[in-house]
Amino acid sequence: MSNPSKSVVAVILGGGAGTRLSPLTTSRSKPAVPIAGKYRLVDIPISNCINSGINRMFVLTQFNSASLNQHIKNTYHFSAFSTGFVDILAAEQTPDNSGWFQGTADAVKQSLRHISTLDFEYVLILSGDQLYQMNFVEMLDAHKKNGADISIATIPVNEKDAPEFGIMKTNDESIITSFVEKPKKDILSDWTSDTGEEMLKEGKPYLASMGIYIFNKNVLKELLNDKHPHATDFGKEIIPNSILDYVVSSYQYNGYWTDIGNIYSFFEANLELTDDIPKFNLFDNAKAIYSRARMLPPAKISGTTLEKSLIAEGSIISASRLETCVVGIRARIGHGTTVNSSYIMGNDYYETLTQMEENKVNNIPLMGIGERCFIKNAIIDKNCRIGNDVRINGGSHLANFEHELYSIKDGVVVVKKGAIIPNG
Repeated sequence: MSNPSKSVVAVILGGGAGTRLSPLTTSRSKPAVPIAGKYRLVDIPISNCINSGINRMFVLTQFNSASLNQHIKNTYHFSAFSTGFVDILAAEQTPDNSGWFQGTADAVKQSLRHISTLDFEYVLILSGDQLYQMNFVEMLDAHKKNGADISIATIPVNEKDAPEFGIMKTNDESIITSFVEKPKKDILSDWTSDTGEEMLKEGKPYLASMGIYIFNKNVLKELLNDKHPHATDFGKEIIPNSILDYVVSSYQYNGYWTDIGNIYSFFEANLELTDDIPKFNLFDNAKAIYSRARMLPPAKISGTTLEKSLIAEGSIISASRLETCVVGIRARIGHGTTVNSSYIMGNDYYETLTQMEENKVNNIPLMGIGERCFIKNAIIDKNCRIGNDVRINGGSHLANFEHELYSIKDGVVVVKKGAIIPNG
């Protein structure tokens, strides 16, 4: 096995404005969106790197990056005897470049001058908004064994999902021979691959790019600076143009992976964590997910029937029933309330008893969810105040809708961060 700590530098792309994930991204960048009640999306690629022995990481950001910067600064501290770091590189204006990052390739190109001062052989490029657990050492070993200049992690997908991805074909040595970005349904039959017996049984004959790349350092510099200086995107421009001139290899991954592109996939990925044996396993010693260690009290639960729910620390729950729920840190749920198939992100702080008294006098609901509420198919963002006797019933019967307090997308009701919903 290779020792990647000395040879690999990881670059985690913070993503664009994340409009498909709005309103969760109105005040934070996509990698800073809270998942599973206590982590943030960016913790996933960083944890995968740490578990693979890669401890030099750059996170590239440009939109709403304050909360992301704060999270990384408060979370990832390596010891004085380690060369490890997680550094943020924000899009910056320089004398020779006055623009923002124009795309994935442009972001990496603009950051190369900061990265190039380090000693390394390979650059691992990751996305900041995917849910998976992967050992990058295995991918690096395959990259070396194939004598590749570029390796792309690929995952088998079915016909329904294929048009969403870059799809590739490989030869018997796993070398990529052709690539098509987001193919139309009618040409798909030409793009099937032998993805292995098990995957073909599941009806997944197409090799899709996961947006995870390993580049040899010199190849990356050559592509971005000399060959395609105006290219802005890896998937659309750099990769298709490299297949003829370079050895581009496919590393097939058969584990769980999901791209959190929109509200529904985000909602589904969180609720799937409540399954008896979830596909994404948070309870794995070897693949721990790291996050900010908070000094919070244990969760306090009183008189509640719990069914398939994850409850984060610091929450106070007096609800009558929670079913298929993910409840985040410092969440408060009042008596007689029922919550079904929902993700409650929790709160950033506790209200003091004095504040609670004042709010009661002024008829402002307390932070959290009040009494006798019914909530189903919803995402409740951080620091919301939901009064007593409130009904939120999401589902396919609702049309997409935008309101100053909430959004409805694909039947999921998203209550916006800090929203106040009065009693009744």
